[in-house]
Amino acid sequence: MQQKDRLIYLIEHLQREEGGGVPVQLPDTEEELWEIYRGLINVRSATPISDDFIEVQNEMLQLYNMKNVTDISELTPYLNDDIYLWQGDITTLRVDAIVNAANSQLLGCFEANHNCIDNIIHTKAGIQLRLACAKLIEAQGKREGVGKAKITDAFNLPSKYVIHTVGPQIRKTPVSQMNRDLLARSYYSCLEIADQYQLSSVAFCCISTGVFGFPQAEASKIAIDTILQYKQTQHSDLKVLFNVFTDTDATLYEGELKRHD
Repeated sequence: MQQKDRLIYLIEHLQREEGGGVPVQLPDTEEELWEIYRGLINVRSATPISDDFIEVQNEMLQLYNMKNVTDISELTPYLNDDIYLWQGDITTLRVDAIVNAANSQLLGCFEANHNCIDNIIHTKAGIQLRLACAKLIEAQGKREGVGKAKITDAFNLPSKYVIHTVGPQIRKTPVSQMNRDLLARSYYSCLEIADQYQLSSVAFCCISTGVFGFPQAEASKIAIDTILQYKQTQHSDLKVLFNVFTDTDATLYEGELKRHD
């Protein structure tokens, strides 16, 4: 089965599942088919699906996710021997774990084709990630608290695990000390769980700076200070990669890391 055929199979399965008709003619390009597939996956509830679907989805995603993979072993540390700074798509990183800036449901973003990191990670990991997170929340019996962290398999991503954390939402500035502490707690919780699982490397996104509204400059300082303090006090040899996506974040993180050099 070719990649286009896989995408068409998955799209038609999802459309039948939700009770809609299958379009007479789907787009010709893989890019357009991917966007349709992604939108359908994004809005799908955390309910089981057939083994046949999972098998085809896994084949499709593993091929899709092979593009532009960056292994942490190919990168040069930015600070000391174990602190890295890298700009790009976190879902292309081959590390032990990537950190997802999640919401309190832990189920990923349900807005079709939204470009938040929660959406992109869940899309590229596969439907199993939403199902795994749903089991965690069901077992917990309540929504995930701010500053806590959970770990799941990464399924079809190049990384081995995804660590999910809920950062604070900022509704007004200046940012309160409580919210600064909660952001630091999110980073700390992720580090704790990474060491608990004896991981060797973890890549952090910029927690809370997207739709959650935490000012980027303040967040970068908290992220770097918290991680460096943790590594020093806990004598952790964990390799930490700061993943930034925008040029603004890259400049901020470079400045903060130079302050510690």
